[in-house]
Amino acid sequence: MKFLGLILACWLITGCASIPGIEYLTGQPDSQQAEDDSESNIVDITTDAQPVLSSDEIARKDSGPDAFGSIEKPNIIGATPGAFKSLPLTRHIGHYVRNMAQDLVANMEYVTERTPVAVTHFSLIDSDLRETNLLGQQMAESFVHEFHKFRMPVVEFKATQFIRVTESGDYILSRDFLDLNNSTPIQYVLTGTMTKHQGGFIVNARMLGMESKVVVASAQSFVPFYVVDALIPSESSRQNEVIDGVRIIRGE
Repeated sequence: MKFLGLILACWLITGCASIPGIEYLTGQPDSQQAEDDSESNIVDITTDAQPVLSSDEIARKDSGPDAFGSIEKPNIIGATPGAFKSLPLTRHIGHYVRNMAQDLVANMEYVTERTPVAVTHFSLIDSDLRETNLLGQQMAESFVHEFHKFRMPVVEFKATQFIRVTESGDYILSRDFLDLNNSTPIQYVLTGTMTKHQGGFIVNARMLGMESKVVVASAQSFVPFYVVDALIPSESSRQNEVIDGVRIIRGE
């Protein structure tokens, strides 16, 4: 009985070895057969195929900050180009201002550590140059910080001669021109414009002479939308919106 089983096993092994190849049976080369199998979602276990990754594994593999500092690639929402979801960032607007400040200092003329400099808000280029947004305001604040690190004497022209004590807080800064000194010594001023672009804002910065109006330094940068969207307006600014030139004050 054992002898018959041994003969049967040898016969099966000999028969499997004599089976024709895939090319003989199908009339197609092995490469063509592999392509047909891939189209039919047939997995060939005889080849050294790459392991199939799950969606979570692919997300972890592709994770990491991109060139703009986003932890993951932005997802388009809607059909409008340039509309992105707000994403957690490893960089903020200060990183872009830092690079622009270095460009300004690299090609700057006449401005020294003894020439007072002022920084204004950046204007929207397609307006009457008297309109800005939260991006233009924060960029001005960041430039003040960067210029001070370069030991440039930055003048805070919004500072008053007194401290205003109120129920909501104590303040020395004001946007009321009646509270400000009109004889502040300023020789150069940093200003700029912003252009809304597909995917972000093009920012143009320039240093001007207050008397000559000559450009003594310039820089340009691109800020992506999801970095701009990370700037969140305060509740007070939302309550005092300007619609059609009229300031709308929303009550509680």
